[in-house]
Amino acid sequence: MSQTALSTDLIAFSAADGAGPSRHIGTRFDDKGHFLPEPGNTVVCHLTEGSDSRAAIVGMQERYRQMPEADHLAITPASSLHMTLFQGIIEHRRSAPFWPHDLPFDVPIDDMTEILAQRLAHFRAGPDFKVTVSTIRPTGLRLVPVTEADRRAMAEWRDRLADLFGYRHPDHETYEFHVTFAYMVRPFSLDALFAWQTMLTQAREEFAARFDHVDLNPPAFCAFEDMKHFEELVVLA
Repeated sequence: MSQTALSTDLIAFSAADGAGPSRHIGTRFDDKGHFLPEPGNTVVCHLTEGSDSRAAIVGMQERYRQMPEADHLAITPASSLHMTLFQGIIEHRRSAPFWPHDLPFDVPIDDMTEILAQRLAHFRAGPDFKVTVSTIRPTGLRLVPVTEADRRAMAEWRDRLADLFGYRHPDHETYEFHVTFAYMVRPFSLDALFAWQTMLTQAREEFAARFDHVDLNPPAFCAFEDMKHFEELVVLA
């Protein structure tokens, strides 16, 4: 494959493009790719255990470990795989507009999780929705709603959660849904990226040939200590 054919989606992962170390080094993981404590909470849909689409996605992630320069990634455990529906709060992001407007910035994370869980006590679940895989990158899957009705349903969930929790991120309207397979610790060489491009293209085509959507659990409010496990506290179904 000609090197002029490198996908624009992959250029951002290239050392030649001038990409520096990840902004998460020292907070989310170290320079060896080991995850660090970074507590918080979030609303996610875990991949449905036992589903064929989950098995295919887990297998896809496993291929990452066999790729050139895979040690440039901090790869998440398969048990953690999920789609974030609405971003919660996190220890290292205690500022507006990432924090409830009616709560002090110094409230401990465990207390914040309890407060937000209480706000969900009478939350009415939103409409069902489906998502499908749009793009596959070295960091994981980009997901999009299957239909316009699905897009509206997801927007309704996000709007109502934002109103309930009391904050909206700057990307509230443009948030990119995804399943994280890994975080980039340091960028790839161009040779590695072309090998990745071949694998990612093949993986996406194989998934699209078998599945028209990704099987997800109902949204759940979760707590986490790091990026390796998301404990479901309140299932919003």
